[in-house]
Formats: sequence, structure tokens, C-alpha cells
Amino acid sequence: MDDDAARRRAERAASAEYHAEAERRKREQEASEAQVLLDRFVERATAAGLPTEELTAKPWTGRGRYRTGVVGWYLRKDHSVGLGQDGRYYLLVVSPERFGRWRTVPVTPTAPTLQVGQGARDGESVALATLLEMRLQW
Repeated sequence: MDDDAARRRAERAASAEYHAEAERRKREQEASEAQVLLDRFVERATAAGLPTEELTAKPWTGRGRYRTGVVGWYLRKDHSVGLGQDGRYYLLVVSPERFGRWRTVPVTPTAPTLQVGQGARDGESVALATLLEMRLQW
């Protein structure tokens, strides 16, 4: 009986490891495809003279904005997603920080996705390619 249970646990662990690895590969593939779109956008925005600005981040509490020191473009009108001039993708929601309104708050770039807002409420999810085209029209 113990051999059977140990074998099943090992099979489940191997299966979980396989699925986790497959999901990681899928995310990496999606991020590389999305990065190509972002790099093209940076080239087009720079060529078109689209003005840049310092990106600000909103704390989870929703009160105030924090300076980030990153210069680039907002991709959503609610300023929750940004793109640096170097092509790095930022989610601009951070944990509340003491004196954050008066100091620069560091934000780390995240891996871009082809579907911005995936898993969000109805109407908040949009394809990255569509979002970038809309941003060029602002």
C-alpha cells in the first residue's frame, strides 16, 4: 500500500513539474512576442515625436501618485501601465510607501503580455497590439 501511495505522489509531482515548466515556456514565448510589439511601438512613437513624460505609480490604496524616475509613455488612460523609452514594460501599481509622494519610488519592469489586463473585470482586458495602436492615436 505504501508503494502505491508513494508512486502516485511521485507521478503527481512529475505531472505538476511538467505543467509548471510548460506554463513557464508559454509565458517566455508570449513575453518575447510582446517585446517585439513594444520595440516597434518605441520606434514609431519616437519617429512620430510622441511626447514622453515621467511615469507615476499609484499605490494600492488608490490615494496619491508616486514619482518613479522612469520616462516614457502611459499605455492606458488610467495610467496603470507604462512603457519606458528603453522598451521596458511597467505595471504602475505599487505598495504604499511612507513619504512616497515626496520621494522617487522604484518600479521594476515586468515581462509584457499579449493581453493587457488579462483576468481583470469585463471590459478591462485588451490586446497589446490594439492598445499600442490606440496609444499612437491619443
